[in-house]
Amino acid sequence: MRAMNRLTAVEFKLFLRDPAAYFWTLLFPVALVVVIGSLPSSREAGAELGQRGIDHFTPVLVVLSCALTGLFVTPAYLVGYREKGVLRRLSATPVGPVRVLVAQLVVQTAVVATTTVLVLGTAALLWDVEPPANPGGFLLAFALSVPAVLAIGLFLASVIRTGKAATGAGSMLFFPLMFFAGLYVPREQMPEAVNRIGDYTPLGASVAAFGDAARGDWPGPAAVLVLAAYAVVLGVAAARLFRWE
Repeated sequence: MRAMNRLTAVEFKLFLRDPAAYFWTLLFPVALVVVIGSLPSSREAGAELGQRGIDHFTPVLVVLSCALTGLFVTPAYLVGYREKGVLRRLSATPVGPVRVLVAQLVVQTAVVATTTVLVLGTAALLWDVEPPANPGGFLLAFALSVPAVLAIGLFLASVIRTGKAATGAGSMLFFPLMFFAGLYVPREQMPEAVNRIGDYTPLGASVAAFGDAARGDWPGPAAVLVLAAYAVVLGVAAARLFRWE
């Protein structure tokens, strides 16, 4: 445990030394809360949304931080370690490369949790966005969403050889998945067929789960099953396909 704790601390320090990583995962979602809330139209309740725009976008930005971490940071770090031979060298030491994977997942989960608190706190402080009416449901949505998205990142790291390819693959997945999550157009304004497709995507299901908790409900069974399926299937696939060198 002492070695694991020290390794996790080292990984966290390396993360903080990467300005691009903590800007996009920690600062960018919070900045979007400020920008979106600054628009007068986002602070007015719309007939189509049934709520203010900032109330709609707050859970979407929580999912955004999770997506940026899982689709970009996680695969980029792990593929980079493999390219540099870090994982191969660790396999010859008592530490072992598996602990590096665990330390990375712990750091990325902590980053997403921190960003979530910052997004919710900023939205509440500046724009009077109500906290989740069902805190237990919100924690359940978080506990399902983070493993599902990080499993995608692990799967990418297991099948992609270079850091540039990992970044490209993350981009190819990020933009369409965030579309289905309602970042560009609120899901309430999308056609029913598009929403049905979005319900089966990890980010669409995550936004639905966080939205249910925000309204005081528990995440719906469909969202729970979709997120659990992504976490299990892609996690198992990543474990079987991952290469240490």
